[in-house]
Amino acid sequence: MGKVKPQLSFWQIFNMNVGFLGIQFSFGLQQTAVNPIFSFLGAAHDDLPLLNLAGPVTGLIVQPIIGAISDKTWSPKWGRRKPFFLIGAIIGSFCLFAFPYSPSLWFAVGLLWILDVGNNMAMEPYRAFVGDKLPKKQLSFGYQMQSLFVGAGIVLANASIFLFQDWFGGQETMNGTAKVIPTWLYYSFFIGAILSVSTILWSVLKTPEIPPEVEELKEISKHKALPFIDRIKMPLVEILTAVKDMPKFMWQLSGVYLFQWYALFVYWQFISPMFEESLGFDKSQALSQAAKMNTTYNISTIVFALALVPLAMKWGGKRVYVASLFLTAIAMLLIPNIQDANLVILPMILFGIGWAAIMGIPYAMVSKIVPQERRGVYMGILNMMIVIPMGIQTLTFGPIVKHLLNNSAVNAILFGGGCFVVASVLALRLKKVD
Repeated sequence: MGKVKPQLSFWQIFNMNVGFLGIQFSFGLQQTAVNPIFSFLGAAHDDLPLLNLAGPVTGLIVQPIIGAISDKTWSPKWGRRKPFFLIGAIIGSFCLFAFPYSPSLWFAVGLLWILDVGNNMAMEPYRAFVGDKLPKKQLSFGYQMQSLFVGAGIVLANASIFLFQDWFGGQETMNGTAKVIPTWLYYSFFIGAILSVSTILWSVLKTPEIPPEVEELKEISKHKALPFIDRIKMPLVEILTAVKDMPKFMWQLSGVYLFQWYALFVYWQFISPMFEESLGFDKSQALSQAAKMNTTYNISTIVFALALVPLAMKWGGKRVYVASLFLTAIAMLLIPNIQDANLVILPMILFGIGWAAIMGIPYAMVSKIVPQERRGVYMGILNMMIVIPMGIQTLTFGPIVKHLLNNSAVNAILFGGGCFVVASVLALRLKKVD
């Protein structure tokens, strides 16, 4: 509300964001390893989009509802946001331990649904938690620090994949006619399961939450006094009301997000199959190369995440965001046309600049214009703007790649680059946020 928040030190903001390392290690495994696991278990190219439906559906349902519930939650012992992202991390940890033991394709798909529930339960309360703690002038720094940990988590996940493949693996194996997940891939999932809980605990123990003001406590008490059925309906009412009152900036941002996140989902699904097609790699080699690509762009994210803060302050978040999206488009259009396994990594530096902006700048801009007492639900709605394009992609891109793109992973990546060009043009229309 109107409460003046104290300015936090570098290390306080650092500790607050450490939990994103574990969440994003899990996300990095989803980006790079889950679709190859589906392929190891027999999935075809045009099956991959629909098999990833878990992310959009759980994100659409879980994140805004948990965000709205956390807005109306307060415990002097456990806080407001912490219980949700701690429980989410525990669910994710169990799923990561189980994932490499998947005996069949549909078992792996089911685990992905549960894993996404856990990750989504953790994500949006955590983003709101960062906004809750920081004064307005530190929001950009706080969310770019978050981008740094996003990059670091995904770097570690992808580096573990190609290092373990180099040390312990090689060719995928066959057991009769049944395809088997390589043993070397197990170790990355085990590390992710440990980091998922340990890094969240670090942030929980190191960062106290700010107690609600008197008026907020009255609203929370009033909510608790409602009949149980009304409390169940309240998050849905909150979401609908928030959408009705949503600032024009967020409606404009939704157009950018439609093409941006559609393209990113295409990239994550088809970068590994692309190397089977463009460089003639087998599945293990393609997975390892995709992990190197994703490691590179996330190292770039780490390098540029905090560097974008002074640029955004000087030139404005909108300009930096537009330029970053265009650089990502260039990267995706270049990748399929480079035939050298080492040189093809270079465009990922541009991709990483885009990812740093995507994971920081929009959250900072939105956090500045939404009410403090509704930050959780608006961060959930912002995530709906991510998962709806992903849902559209999972339902539409299978037929597109099969019938319009000649079932070619190379053409899929080029298609994604075109989507990023459109996103950068639409971002020019965004209203400036100070």
